[in-house]
Amino acid sequence: MDKFQRKYPSVFYLREKAKKRIPKFAFEYLDGGCNNEESLYKNTDDIRNIQLKPKYIVKKKEASIKTKLFGVEYDAPFGVAPIGLQGLIWPKSPEILAKAAFENNIPFILSTVSTSNIEKISKITEGKAWFQLYHPAEDLITKNILERAEDSGIKNLVILADVPTFGYRNREIINGLSLPPKLTLSNFKSMLSKPSWLINTILKGKPSFETLKPYMSKNLSLKQLGKFMDATFSGALNGEKISRLRDLWKGNLIIKGIESLEDITISEKLGLDGVIVSNHGGRQIDIGESTVNSLKRIKNSYNGKMKIMMDSGIREGTDIARVLACGAEFTFLGRTFMYSVSALGKRGGDHCILMLKRQLNQIMEQLSCENISDLKKHLIQ
Repeated sequence: MDKFQRKYPSVFYLREKAKKRIPKFAFEYLDGGCNNEESLYKNTDDIRNIQLKPKYIVKKKEASIKTKLFGVEYDAPFGVAPIGLQGLIWPKSPEILAKAAFENNIPFILSTVSTSNIEKISKITEGKAWFQLYHPAEDLITKNILERAEDSGIKNLVILADVPTFGYRNREIINGLSLPPKLTLSNFKSMLSKPSWLINTILKGKPSFETLKPYMSKNLSLKQLGKFMDATFSGALNGEKISRLRDLWKGNLIIKGIESLEDITISEKLGLDGVIVSNHGGRQIDIGESTVNSLKRIKNSYNGKMKIMMDSGIREGTDIARVLACGAEFTFLGRTFMYSVSALGKRGGDHCILMLKRQLNQIMEQLSCENISDLKKHLIQ
């Protein structure tokens, strides 16, 4: 059975459908950025200013989008980026996306503050999921989380560099989703107006930070939850913290949120294996450059051994092609996958992966690219 939903051939249609199906506060949490949301739009706009040149009078070979990363061959050069509070946006969305990623042989990254836990996602993916660590303030919690990840078979740990403080997000403040969160009459009305979301949420259960449950007191109020989050996460990474994590973690260690060559150089000296160039999807800083411009600047100067990946601003297969042409070795998308699950429920994961594969394959064939590495040859400088 074809899992591609023809009514939703691009992220535009998925986003429009998602907006109709989920409460306003959930949609704006997914859709929004920080401050004036300049970085949010700049990320995608700058990607789409990149142009690639087709070459038609050449010997044609079948295009392949298979990509090897950390010794594993994936069926496509993209994966599911980590997203916090996924189950608030659509019930059981981490499980839906993890299952789709596993069955389609692409990586899924679970966030510490997602609404499923390490053990469940590792079981769904047979240990092939990645895990993103929000660095806890207490070493004992850090060690325990890393032990759980290792025991679950996880090989790739992503540490987060770009959250030294919680982003100033206007939409979340208005909707009561900043810390500490608040329940508002407007949110209740919005929930009642979206019966499909509400029924699924009732049936699947209230979302919570499942990975963090062993370290939380039961029945925390919203105010207490805010205090727990503030007290639990230490914010800024530094060389000492990264060194401790490198000593504790035997698998691949990847840092996410890097945008400068200086941070890249430090990361390599500390023994990291990869970098995800990112500005948190425009949710943390609104006065910096776009992620793809950071990527281009880094690739122009960096000749080291770390794998260079990218997220933020990537929405479609055409965006993936442009970013790979600029030198990224792999890409991750967050909002596109969540729009799809919000629009299509349990069918959303498979549909989104198929959509992105079809879009990317078409571009590869159109440009006359045999494999992903060929895309760089078509970049118009």
